[in-house]
Amino acid sequence: MMKFIPILISMALAASLPQTHAADAMAPTMPGVGEGKAFPQTQGADLYEAACQACHMPEGVGATAAGSYPALAKNPRLMPKAYPITRVLNGSKAMPAFKSALSDEQIVAVVAYVRTHFGNHYSDKISLEDVRALRQ
Repeated sequence: MMKFIPILISMALAASLPQTHAADAMAPTMPGVGEGKAFPQTQGADLYEAACQACHMPEGVGATAAGSYPALAKNPRLMPKAYPITRVLNGSKAMPAFKSALSDEQIVAVVAYVRTHFGNHYSDKISLEDVRALRQ
């Protein structure tokens, strides 16, 4: 009976924690960063260089090292604009969530940049309303 007490305590603690989506719980975050304060850049290319290229590489070809960073170059997953906006906001796997590090305007700029560079030709406009609707 004594060996089950730590398990019961752990279960009770876990049940008392706020519920989150599994994907959100797995994505690393950038703690202590206020809205739009982590990156002073405002242009898409500059934001990509500062926040994205270390993992996704200068030409957007991705990398595999301690984590796997998908290629952004010629990536059909970027076609629906909600997909890259959601990834930038909430992160995924090894990619951190940038919702507290980038303003809505910065997210518009970097997502628009990635969707129109690296062999991507998704030219439908990303708007502030698109980002705000997905930020929640």
